[in-house]
Amino acid sequence: MRPHAFLAGRTAAVHLGLSVGPGALLEVGVLAPNRAPRARGVRGVKVAPHLANVIMHDEVRTTDAASTWAMLGAELTTRELVALGDQIVRVPRDRRGDLVPRQQLGTIDDLGNVVAAGRRRGIGRLQEALPLVRVGSASPLETDFRLDAATGGLPAPELDVEIHDRNGTLLGITEFVFPQFRTAVEIEGDHHRTDRTQWNRDIDKYAAYAAEGWEVVRLTSAHVRGNRSAVGIVRSVLLRRGWMPAHS
Repeated sequence: MRPHAFLAGRTAAVHLGLSVGPGALLEVGVLAPNRAPRARGVRGVKVAPHLANVIMHDEVRTTDAASTWAMLGAELTTRELVALGDQIVRVPRDRRGDLVPRQQLGTIDDLGNVVAAGRRRGIGRLQEALPLVRVGSASPLETDFRLDAATGGLPAPELDVEIHDRNGTLLGITEFVFPQFRTAVEIEGDHHRTDRTQWNRDIDKYAAYAAEGWEVVRLTSAHVRGNRSAVGIVRSVLLRRGWMPAHS
């Protein structure tokens, strides 16, 4: 790339480690009034300076996470933009389970700032997605369940929660928690089944949860995206544990 060019769109998203399909062409941007690059296998884009923040990431110039999210507003659905936003604002955890704020790619305020920066293609979808983004969803599958649960009328769960016993000892970290009803929802990828160490760790964690009065609901992509039974399963557990829907 020329010194003033940078990765943009889907290419920038992949470079930043976000779960987005890379697309068929390498997307390279420049700030106006520079001319968009033209080359075989390259999609050149020209961006107004106030609509893109450019950073160095792994020694390559690229739009930052929030600008990248905004540039994809014309290509992704509202739900996909929420999932991408969730990935950007989540605070990663290290191997010990400790939060690592410095690894957060952006904040909800950052997303709000790029939406407010001015008109752009896809602005309507960005405006719809922004209020639905939450800190705590670690994967698109978790975002899907969270959005479906809200649409299905379930109470809002707490996200990415540390569960402790009565003595304050950390038992585990769970994706969705309904503390009032002592219910924890785990969205499990295939590694929970294929990794023996993870499998044994899960068994120990769930046994510890049960000993403290928690009920654990374990869901996979088949429940969330396949037969779409996830919300009904969690609803049944919450009703059994004392939840009273507002309309009842």
